[in-house]
Amino acid sequence: MRDLHELDRYRLRGERVRALYGSEGDAYVGAFAMPSPIDGRELVIVASNDAGWDHVSVSRQNRAPNWTEMEHVKRRFFRDDETAMQLHVPPSAHINVHPNCLHLWRPHQQPIPMPPGAFV
Repeated sequence: MRDLHELDRYRLRGERVRALYGSEGDAYVGAFAMPSPIDGRELVIVASNDAGWDHVSVSRQNRAPNWTEMEHVKRRFFRDDETAMQLHVPPSAHINVHPNCLHLWRPHQQPIPMPPGAFV
């Protein structure tokens, strides 16, 4: 994951953020509001780094983020040499806290398996 201080101009701050997350974040965690590259409306992004994983959640108020928005967030929060993934887990493992939220994940200790380059 990038140093999230590079994104401080988008970082959410204040009492509400501290109440929800315990702090305003640091180089590895934080909450952010960034304009969508599609329509300029707000993407709310929460980044965390815990238990061997980088995790970024992306949400919009009235719909789920689309491919262009997720790709934009991936490029802003992860380095160019890092692969991040979205997971489609079995229904029994699905937890839906916010209906318009999608996630990006990157494990710290192992590379993400990739299909042959011609397939990607």
